[in-house]
Amino acid sequence: MHTHTLEGWQHSHVFLGRRHDENERRTWLVVVLTAVMMVAEIIGGTIFGSMALVADGWHMSTHAGALAIAALAYRFARRHAQDERFGFGTGKLGELAGYSSAIILAMIALLIGYESGVRLLNPVSISFDQAIAIAVVGLAVNLASAWLLRDHHEHGEHSDDDHSHHDLDGQDDHHRHSHHHHHDHNLRAAYLHVLADALTSVLAITALLAGRLYGWVWMDPAMGIVGALVIAHWSLGLLRSSGAVLLDTVPDTRLAAQLKRSLEQGTDRVADLHVWRLGPGHLGVVASIVSDVPQAPDAYKARLAGFAGLSHVTVEVHACRHEATA
Repeated sequence: MHTHTLEGWQHSHVFLGRRHDENERRTWLVVVLTAVMMVAEIIGGTIFGSMALVADGWHMSTHAGALAIAALAYRFARRHAQDERFGFGTGKLGELAGYSSAIILAMIALLIGYESGVRLLNPVSISFDQAIAIAVVGLAVNLASAWLLRDHHEHGEHSDDDHSHHDLDGQDDHHRHSHHHHHDHNLRAAYLHVLADALTSVLAITALLAGRLYGWVWMDPAMGIVGALVIAHWSLGLLRSSGAVLLDTVPDTRLAAQLKRSLEQGTDRVADLHVWRLGPGHLGVVASIVSDVPQAPDAYKARLAGFAGLSHVTVEVHACRHEATA
């Protein structure tokens, strides 16, 4: 009896982003910064009698929690990358964390909007000088966190091969439209949380200055409502993008069309084609080919060799026999 080794025939199911470890470290650092600023705002607001700072500190605690979810998602995905229980790896865990963070963002927007509405109807006294000082420090922390979490995948995630693809029907630029396959929605969610904090800090500073200089106390809740609307908009965008990945929607219809054209040569026809995202920078493809002159699956896989990011390709081939007609 012959024993055959399967090495070289099995698919790898590690579909983590190229910067996964780096993003994990950056996210944990931002968690620490956010937690420290959260404590400072709650203590400072309590000492100086500023309910605005206390409220912003507890609001920041929800961001710290969401950032911790993002960091834990990176850690779990890395530790279980080789776990066979996950049929297509843990690459989409970041999308799940991003979707969860988007829901938290939406809740934060609702809470800010509600609290701002209450304060608009029932103004509270504010210790402007102390509140402004702490808000400025908070803004500095938020800007530093945003810099740490900046997503530079569009310039750093592509390999040299990304610029040498097939010319299909005069279109050789599908790589220009596939950069969003590299999006790390978990990192983007963390970035949006600190950006939301930065926005509320800017609006708070503007409102506090207006209140201190001109007595416009109503500016504080008004700016809160503006901030809530912007955060809600960010949340909706993140829900759509991360949700689409979780539902295995086709990430790029133009790319799918190009894959189909590349596979259909001679009498070969694509009966079924599935393209979905497995993780940042990783796409999966399952194709069913019907042909009068069928070839081995490897021949069809070779036709897709020029497409970057196809990390898991499965091809099934069916012979099409035509009955002779009298």
